[in-house]
Amino acid sequence: METNYEVIILGGGPAGFTAGIYLGRSKVKTLILNEGSAGGQMVLTHLIENYPGIESVSGYEMGKTMQKQAKRFGCEIKNNVSIEQIYLEGELKKVRLKNGTEYTAKAVIIATGGTSRSLGVKGEDDFKGRGISYCATCDGEFYQDKEIVVVGGGNSALEEAVSLTKYVTKATILHMLDNFQAHTFAVEEAQANAKINCLMQHRIIEFKGNEMLQSIRIENIATGEISEKKIDGVFIFIGYEPNTKMFEGILTLNNRNEIVTDANLQTNFKGVFAAGDARDTKFRQVTTAVADGTIAALNAIAYVQQ
Repeated sequence: METNYEVIILGGGPAGFTAGIYLGRSKVKTLILNEGSAGGQMVLTHLIENYPGIESVSGYEMGKTMQKQAKRFGCEIKNNVSIEQIYLEGELKKVRLKNGTEYTAKAVIIATGGTSRSLGVKGEDDFKGRGISYCATCDGEFYQDKEIVVVGGGNSALEEAVSLTKYVTKATILHMLDNFQAHTFAVEEAQANAKINCLMQHRIIEFKGNEMLQSIRIENIATGEISEKKIDGVFIFIGYEPNTKMFEGILTLNNRNEIVTDANLQTNFKGVFAAGDARDTKFRQVTTAVADGTIAALNAIAYVQQ
């Protein structure tokens, strides 16, 4: 079994597959190691309608298509692997899997992505992408003239609730505490919006429905009273976690555990690049991940050729 490559990509989302497409077309021997299934967080989006040149496609289909392209251009792809350890120092980088297999490469592109924090309550996994969303930009348009709930009490939750009022008839901000943890201007803007209602000291304890989300069970934290509310959709904004735990103590991370890179997307190790949601970036979209994958791949090609 071949274990030596020119570039190893960690992650099989839009950033990783885009990097693979560029590397493969350049005849760079490339291995993509992905700890999840093809597509990353993109597969949770029921429909993508803001990707230039494609009117509408499911996140699952786009992930499969990107994987097929990367494979067609020569990338070897291994999904659902478990990485045990990585060695990024020196000219030859190494990645060891838990099954003992060790791969080497001259350069590594880290595109491990991240995950939106979940509530961790009953039914949440069942309705992700089917009434539960973690991205207003991605899914807001699907809730035209509908009623939604926005979960969270920070800047993201309040700002996204305001942005969603472009589409919805009513948005209820549901927060566990009795006060918001957001900037004053964000609170004031949300409270001044006629379409927004604030429900404090409440939490969702269950999501219910058939094929799509239909209702939520809510607990009043102050009284313990349980109620059920029919709803068209729920947007959850309680934070974001980059998949960078394996790089702690190895790469330079910021206070949000995102990988710090330079303008060329290179990390604190030469020949090690980061792309997509795992790196220090403000916006997390399929298009921005694709752009990162392109930049990282082109710089990795230049590094390998040196």
